[in-house]
Amino acid sequence: MIGTPGSTLWLLQHEMRLSWRALLSKRSRGRGRFARLWLTAILPLLLLVTAGLPIAFGAHRWQVPIIPLSSLIAAAALLMLFTLMLSQTLSAAVDTLYERGDFDLLFSSPLAPRKVLTVRFLAVAVGAFSIFGMILTPIILPSAVWGHPQWLAAIVVLFCVALAASGAGLLLAASLFRVIGPRRTRTVGQVLAAMIGAVFFLVSQARNILGGAQTANVAGLVMQYSHDARFQAPAWSWPLRALLGQPLPLLGAIGVGGGIFLFANQLLGARFAADAAAAAGAGAVRGPKLREGAKVRFAGSAFSATLVKELRLIARDPALIAQVLLRVLYMAPLAFILLRQASQGHSFALPGTAAALSLVASQVSGSLAWITISAEDAPDLLSCAPTPTRTIRQAKIAAAILPVAVLLSPILLPLLFLA
Repeated sequence: MIGTPGSTLWLLQHEMRLSWRALLSKRSRGRGRFARLWLTAILPLLLLVTAGLPIAFGAHRWQVPIIPLSSLIAAAALLMLFTLMLSQTLSAAVDTLYERGDFDLLFSSPLAPRKVLTVRFLAVAVGAFSIFGMILTPIILPSAVWGHPQWLAAIVVLFCVALAASGAGLLLAASLFRVIGPRRTRTVGQVLAAMIGAVFFLVSQARNILGGAQTANVAGLVMQYSHDARFQAPAWSWPLRALLGQPLPLLGAIGVGGGIFLFANQLLGARFAADAAAAAGAGAVRGPKLREGAKVRFAGSAFSATLVKELRLIARDPALIAQVLLRVLYMAPLAFILLRQASQGHSFALPGTAAALSLVASQVSGSLAWITISAEDAPDLLSCAPTPTRTIRQAKIAAAILPVAVLLSPILLPLLFLA
């Protein structure tokens, strides 16, 4: 154990242990030991051998030029990392409010409420930093040992980005509470996190979506902007200078990241605790009251009743909606490519694109099928129902396929006329 019980380090260690368990539970699905070994040993070692050592060997006598092109690339990379971390921290903030439900217990303990909130916010930042730091450190460390020790500042800048993203994510989650209420924040927050996480993927696929005549590739845009006079100001080189370890830009990065985090921590404080208490009661969804003498309509068959029940449960799961939406966003470029190939008569490439779109769609329907069939909360109740098991299974599979069919219909219907 690090630190004495009740100290900040002790609380932070506890938070990170819970985050680590949650990460493994989401990724492993019964392979916890292999997932732990992969994340802590195999992946860093693989990055060290395949990227870190070759970069250190080729760049030990090379200095990064501080020119508009490299400055713009560094700024774009940090912006991309910020959006990815913002997606993660927003999702973590929503999970902290809805899933943990331990604020009442912690606030009734001898621990200071301010310490509890600060450690909880800091754990969100450390969680966002750990994933990207686990990838960046094996790549940077060999170069830092072999000729470029100042490049270790990139890890410090990465943590500053995590602090800024965690502060922004917490502020965004609290703002959603104020605007749309606690019940809708859970769903909207998860969906917004998925959309933020996919924004750079969609930007990178702009050429495939709009076509070559409408937009240039990303590399060409970066080259074009690097010659623009608006992007040649000295301020644009500060992110690159901070990554290279220059003292003043590095202090500026620490000030910006730490300032956003401290501002969110100071502003939210008691509000976040009140939001958590409101979120604890948001899960109890009250159904509409029936009028006296009103008739209750039942489904016409066991198949339709099970189908409606499964679709209703899918619509009530915010994490599932976010997961499906994220994969739908990844399907969008494939859909545009497929329609453009069909309209232009590219019969050679059309089957491959259709196969790729089918693969992504099958992953979505497979995830839904696993949830509707394998993750049933009341299998004993269904097994003793006066309905054949085959009918229930067919309704569950239909509930898994129907949302995907609705999502693919805007693509398949035009495709019937084009090809």
